[in-house]
Amino acid sequence: MSAKLQVTLVRSTIGKPKKHRDIVAGLGLKRLNKTVEIADTPETRGMIAKISHMLTIAQ
Repeated sequence: MSAKLQVTLVRSTIGKPKKHRDIVAGLGLKRLNKTVEIADTPETRGMIAKISHMLTIAQ
């Protein structure tokens, strides 16, 4: 059983660099205030760290 993280997009991707928009899409987030549940792995932690200013994270 792996740990899960609940990630919510709270800042818009408008005007953000393409890399940031790609990371948001890679996490499965499509619109503001959308919450997804993802596995807690080093890869997803790295993605979250890159755009932490746009997200809220719950465990």
